[in-house]
Amino acid sequence: MKIPSVHNRQEGVRDVAMTPMIDVVFLLLVFFVWTASFQSVELLLPSRLSVSSESGDNTEVSLEHIDVEQVIIRLLSANDGDDALQWRVNDEPLGNLDQVRQRLAAVAMVRTDIPVIVDPDDSVKLGPVIDVYDSAMQVGFENIQFTTK
Repeated sequence: MKIPSVHNRQEGVRDVAMTPMIDVVFLLLVFFVWTASFQSVELLLPSRLSVSSESGDNTEVSLEHIDVEQVIIRLLSANDGDDALQWRVNDEPLGNLDQVRQRLAAVAMVRTDIPVIVDPDDSVKLGPVIDVYDSAMQVGFENIQFTTK
């Protein structure tokens, strides 16, 4: 009968002792990979942007007043029989479609993944609503919605 040697037992113990340590290292690696955030946090930094329109005039837009959670564009008819419109972006009155485009371009420089909600009045014709939609698409917004009643 052969007597088992102590040397053979110690080699087996070393191999068995390494396996749980390797398992723990891989579990920690998986944990840190799953909990890591690889996307940098984008926040609104208050600043002033110079936005130029096609006509060439520069208008400074302050980003402090821009709501970055959503952009609501309201189209209101000035009078019932008149074709004049009132434009409001986040309840701030603007004069015409060019100013709405400038405001959308300024917001698009910050974020384009926020929803743009177009809220036309019942008496507003379809043409200006489509113009607002096209302007939002041109500056790069991805989520454009319309309100209904």
